Amino acid sequence: MIFGKASKEEATVVAMLASALRRDISFGALAPDEKLKIEQLRQRYGGSNHSMRETLRLLSAEGLVEATAQRGFRVASATEDDLRDILMIRSEIEKIGLGLAIEHGDVAWEGRVMAAHHALRRAEEAVRSDPDDLTALEWDKASCVFFASLIEASGSPRLIGLQQKFFDQSRRYRLALLREGRLNFGKRKKRQDALLKAILARDAQTALGLLEQEIEAELRSGS
Repeated sequence: MIFGKASKEEATVVAMLASALRRDISFGALAPDEKLKIEQLRQRYGGSNHSMRETLRLLSAEGLVEATAQRGFRVASATEDDLRDILMIRSEIEKIGLGLAIEHGDVAWEGRVMAAHHALRRAEEAVRSDPDDLTALEWDKASCVFFASLIEASGSPRLIGLQQKFFDQSRRYRLALLREGRLNFGKRKKRQDALLKAILARDAQTALGLLEQEIEAELRSGS
């Protein structure tokens, strides 16, 4: 029982540390390729050497941190090639997932997609009028829930896990565009509304094309 309690507390600490580091990587407070030294991170975020090392291993598995041989950890790079690769993988994974969801999803799934779409619309209106860190985080969370809802009925837990992993890796690019005012919210609304309409009509061809456009627009400016 003692060991079990300690293990649970350690897992809670790691989860909290991982959340803080994810946020700071996403907002650029921890820059791409920046070296991550355990002691400096402990002074900044708290935790023990062990919990911080476990946190970095977790973020490494998520692709946000890279472990270098004999050199510890660093923030993953964020180059144009990285962006292109993430775009390709997200597009392929999410189109497969949405195609399966349209084929197999029930009315309850449609309701969850509609609810996620409504929440995203509200979050986009809020961040558009007042783009501070709080509204940015709420918007990013709503985006995460919306895209996840699209493939929720795919019937593939592994595909859903991959979608979440690469969505998380794309967060830095999405928030950078938001900070720089390079997102076209008017076009986004039209495309998201059309995507929802196509999903509810079970028009897979139209929905998959719109989803590909939406993923591209999530990570590139002006769309």
